[in-house]
Amino acid sequence: MIAKVPTRSSFGKFYLKSLPWFVLGGFLAALGLEVFLIPNYLIDGGIVGLAMIFSHVFGKSYLPYALVVFNIPFVFLAYKRIGKGFVLEMVTALIIFSICIAGFTYVPTWLHFKPFAFHGDQLEVIVIGGFIIGAGIGLIIRNGGSTDGTEIMGIIINRKMGFTVGQVVLVVNIFIFALAGLIYQNWHSAFQSLFVYVVATKVMDIVIVGFDETKSVMIISSDPHRLGKILMEKLGVGLTVMFGRGGYSGDAREILYIVVERLQLAELKVLVHSEDPEAFIAIENLHEVINGQQKSTTIGPPPT
Repeated sequence: MIAKVPTRSSFGKFYLKSLPWFVLGGFLAALGLEVFLIPNYLIDGGIVGLAMIFSHVFGKSYLPYALVVFNIPFVFLAYKRIGKGFVLEMVTALIIFSICIAGFTYVPTWLHFKPFAFHGDQLEVIVIGGFIIGAGIGLIIRNGGSTDGTEIMGIIINRKMGFTVGQVVLVVNIFIFALAGLIYQNWHSAFQSLFVYVVATKVMDIVIVGFDETKSVMIISSDPHRLGKILMEKLGVGLTVMFGRGGYSGDAREILYIVVERLQLAELKVLVHSEDPEAFIAIENLHEVINGQQKSTTIGPPPT
C-alpha cells in the first residue's frame, strides 16, 4: 500500500511534517524485528523478509545494508513509473528504517550490554511482534513513505498485466516464506512468519485507515425528497442529491448519496425500508472521509 504524495507546492511542508513519523515508525518496526522476530527465527514479508533471510545466512550485521541494497531496483522503478516525490519519501523512510535497525544491532555492543530478546509463547511473539511491526510500517505509509519494493512491482505489473497489487504481493510473499522454510530448515518458522505477516498487515490497515468504519450509501426511492428529509432529521447527517436516469426505462430519477458511521447503518436501513419498502440501497466501505457530513447539497443540474 502506497500513500499519495501531495502537490509540489506543499511537498516541502509535507516532507518535514512526515519526518518525525518516519522516525517513530522506523523505530517501532525495527523494535519488532530485533526483539520479537529475529530472536525467534521468524521473518516479515516482502523485501524486509528477503533481507532477514540474507542476514541469517551471512550475518545479522548485514540486515540494514541488505534492506537498502535489495530495495534499490524498486527505487529506480518508482522513479520512472510513479514520480520523484514518492521516491524521495521512500528513500527517506528506508534510510531511517535501516538506521534504526543498525542502532539495535550496534548500540548494545557499544554500550556493553546484551540486547533484549523476547522468547515467550509463539502466539505472544506472533501477535505482539506483528502488532508492533504493523504499527511502525503503517505510520510510515500513512505519512507518504514506503519500505517495501514489492508493492511498487505490484503496481507496475497491475498496469501491464492486469493483476491486482494484492495478488502480486501475495504471490511474492508465498515464495519468500517458502524460501525461509528452506533456508531456516524449519517449516514451522515459515508458517509462523506468515501469521506474523497477517497480523502486521491488519494492524497496518488500521493505522493507515483508522478505527472509524464509514459507509457510503446510495438510495433510489420513489419519494426521494420526503425520504431525504426524514434521514437528515432522524440520523442528523447531511446528504447529496444526484440526478440519474434509468438504463432500461429512461426515466429521470433522483439518487440520495449519504455517508454514515457503521453503527448508524442498521438504523438507516430500517428508516428507508419503513418509509419505502421498494427502495434500492447500495452500500460501500469508505477508507477516508474529508470534510464530509456537513450539509445537504445537490450535484449537477436536474435532467431535462
